[in-house]
Amino acid sequence: MTKTKGGVDRRSFIGGAVAGAAAITGFPHIAGAQAKTIRIALPTILSGRVAILGTSSRFAVQVAVQQVNEAGGIAGRKIEVIDRDSKGRPDEAARVTRDLINNDGCEIVIDGEASSGSFAVHEVIRDLGVLCVHTCSETSSLTADPKLHVKTAFRCARQGIHDAVAGGTYASEISKAKGLKRWATCSPDYAYGRDNTAEFLEYVKLFDPQIEVVDQLWPKLFAPDYTESITKMLQVKPQAVYSALWGGDLVAFIEQSNLYRLFANTAFFSGGLGDPPVLSAIKQLPQGLNTAYRYNRNYPSNPENTAYADAFAKAAGHESTNWGWQNYLATQFIFEALRRTNGKTDGAALAGEIKGMTVKSGFGVDGTVTMRDSDHTIINYPVAWGRTVPKAPWVEDFKDVPWSKILELEQQWKKSKGYA
Repeated sequence: MTKTKGGVDRRSFIGGAVAGAAAITGFPHIAGAQAKTIRIALPTILSGRVAILGTSSRFAVQVAVQQVNEAGGIAGRKIEVIDRDSKGRPDEAARVTRDLINNDGCEIVIDGEASSGSFAVHEVIRDLGVLCVHTCSETSSLTADPKLHVKTAFRCARQGIHDAVAGGTYASEISKAKGLKRWATCSPDYAYGRDNTAEFLEYVKLFDPQIEVVDQLWPKLFAPDYTESITKMLQVKPQAVYSALWGGDLVAFIEQSNLYRLFANTAFFSGGLGDPPVLSAIKQLPQGLNTAYRYNRNYPSNPENTAYADAFAKAAGHESTNWGWQNYLATQFIFEALRRTNGKTDGAALAGEIKGMTVKSGFGVDGTVTMRDSDHTIINYPVAWGRTVPKAPWVEDFKDVPWSKILELEQQWKKSKGYA
C-alpha cells in the first residue's frame, strides 16, 4: 500500500493532477465483490481545473466508509463506494449515474456534482427512484422549487439563499461603515453563478439601499483568463466587488487581480474563497478579503470537527474543503437511515427515514444538523463570514447570523419566488 506523501505541491490540488489522488491513499475505488456489500455511487468531477471538488468529495466519503466498515458495517453489510468522473459535463454526469446504478449495482447515490451537473443527476433520480443526496450543488432552486421536488432526493450542502442572507447582513454592515456605494460583480456564467450573485445583491441592497451596482461581468465557467473582466472592473472603479467564482477559477482570478492591484482600493467579497486548499494555493493571498465560511478546522470549535479535520488531512494530504464536510455529513444521514432500515436500501424507505432527520454532527452550530422535511435540505450548519489572513488558518474573525433570521427571510424569499 502506498502512503500519502507529505509536502505535496499545494497548487496541484486545484488542477487535474489530483484526479488520481485516491490511488495514493490506499482506498480502492471498487472493493472485492461481497454478497452483502451496499454499493454507493459517487458521480463527480475528477479531472480539470476544479478537480478538487471531486477529489475532496471522494476523500471525505472514503474516510466515512472506512470508519463504518472498521466498526463492522451496517446490519452486517459492508459499504463500498464506486466513483466516476463526469469531467464537469452535465450530460456525462447523467450518463455515468445511470451506468453506476444499472451496470455497477449501486443502490444509493451521493451526487458530488457541481450545480451544472446536479440538475442532470436529479432527473436521473426522478426516473430511477433510488436514494440520492446532493452534496456540492448550492443553487437554491434545486431543493427550494417545488416543481423540481423528487421524493428520494435530498441536498446535504449549503445553499445560496442561506448564504445570501448572511452575506448581505455582513457586507451591508461594512458598506455602511466604509461608505462602499459603488459595487460590481464577477461570477461564472451558469445557474449557480447567476443565482448566487442575484441573491447576494438582493440582500445586501435590502440591508443597505444606498448600494449601486455599476457593472456585472459573467466570464465562462472554467475560463482560464480573467484579464478582460479585471480591466473592465478597473475602468468602472467600483468600491467593492462580489464574486461567486470558486475552486481553480477563483485562484486564477485572485492571482491575476493581484497583478493589476485590484484589491489595493477595492473591497472584495467572495462566496467561495473560504476553502483552505484554495486559500493555500494562492501565491500571495491578500489580507482582509471577505469570504463566506466554507470549512475551517477551528470553526465550529468542538472535538468532532477536529477529529474529522485530522482524518481528512491524513487521507488527503491537505485540509478539508467545503465539499469535504458536506459529503462526510451526507454519509452520516445515509448510514443512520440504513441503520434504521436494518440495511434495507429501498429508495422510498431510506427517504422516509432521512426527511426530518436530525443527526449529531461536529458541523452543526449547536452540535446537530437537520434535514428539513419540507424541502429536503439541511439547516443549522455554519453560515458565517470572515476575513483572510496570509497563513493558516487562512480565515479568522468569523461572524455568524442567527438561523432564526435566515429562516424568516428565506420564507419571505420563497413566497416571492412562488415556492411557498
